[in-house]
Amino acid sequence: MDRSTQVNTRCCIAGGGPAGMMLGFLLARAGVDVVVLEKHKDFLRDFRGDTVHPSTLEVMHELGILEDFLKLPHQEAPRLGGQIGDEFVILVDFSHLPTKCKFIALVPQWDFLDFLAEQGKRYPTFNLKMEAEVIDLLKEEGKVVGIKAKTPEGPLEVRADLTVGADGRSSIVRDQAELKVNEFGAPMDVLWFRLSRRPDDGEQTLGRIVKGKMMVTLNRGDYWQCAYLIRKGDYEHIKERGLDAFRKDIVSVAPFMRDRVDELKDWEPIKLLTVKVDRLHKWYRPGLLIIGDAAHAMSPIGGVGINLAIQDAVAAANILAERLSRQTVSVADLQRVQLRREFPTRLTQGMQIIVQNRLVDRILGSDEQIPLPWPMKLVQRWPLLRRIPARVIGIGFRAEHVRIG
Repeated sequence: MDRSTQVNTRCCIAGGGPAGMMLGFLLARAGVDVVVLEKHKDFLRDFRGDTVHPSTLEVMHELGILEDFLKLPHQEAPRLGGQIGDEFVILVDFSHLPTKCKFIALVPQWDFLDFLAEQGKRYPTFNLKMEAEVIDLLKEEGKVVGIKAKTPEGPLEVRADLTVGADGRSSIVRDQAELKVNEFGAPMDVLWFRLSRRPDDGEQTLGRIVKGKMMVTLNRGDYWQCAYLIRKGDYEHIKERGLDAFRKDIVSVAPFMRDRVDELKDWEPIKLLTVKVDRLHKWYRPGLLIIGDAAHAMSPIGGVGINLAIQDAVAAANILAERLSRQTVSVADLQRVQLRREFPTRLTQGMQIIVQNRLVDRILGSDEQIPLPWPMKLVQRWPLLRRIPARVIGIGFRAEHVRIG
């Protein structure tokens, strides 16, 4: 049997997603020893979202890394619109936000995570361990004191003053901590695939609603990242109908893609993303904090999941960095993080659930073209109202700012 390698650190973070990487970077920047464990060997894979919102861009501006970030290949969306039947409506306008960047940056998440990793590596206290899959928590006398992981080199034990679970909506850390999860459900799942983009397609990133079908198309430069919404549990039925029928469904929503749907040769490149909305009742226990999707899985409505995770990381760093440097993090400190972040999370999830239940469920449950909903009619008539969803989506209900380092 391989002997375990043991590492000691102030903070061990499970998960190299947006929350984990940002928290690791911020703590290292503040001089705190931190180990980030990521189970994959790299970040090069399709993620659920690639939208970096004005609130996150503002954090990077405060950190002095925004200019370098915007050198990455990206697209900028100062407005978001929707094609509903024959009508096109601009729904969101970020141009009036009180932020440095008045747009959403569309950046593949693997590039975003690589960028955060490179920023973290500038600091000697930052240690990123790839191919380190968390399998259990280390506990002593009712307190979490670290993590057990498996690596290609053998078992790894990381002992830490604070362990942070940032390992996503299927969190192993959350399960091992036996924390209660409140689940709120969702009426839909998402089929995630890509189709090539042509120069004459236009730039607009938007949602499309046509007779019981919904699809979001994200401009990734040379291709469209497509998110096709389906009723929860319908995936096997869609596969039984056949790939040709699915291609026709895509064309019915986005006719301009008629000349390229044959790029979908089989079902392999079409990924099923299971949508769920949940939230931990308590985000902590002695020695342990949960943040990001592990603490609150978000609906894709508004594409705000990455940005809520980043805000969690900033709040956690602001509250805990100085305490970690003195090895005095208490349960009360962990509770402060939840108190800071639970309110905006509740409000955001509440609005997502309303949209899911009142609009998405209605659309996917009917073969008829729905009329333009009244809030969209108001936005169409009075463009000034576009600032309201822009504020909610672009900044959120409680923006976090860097207070350390």
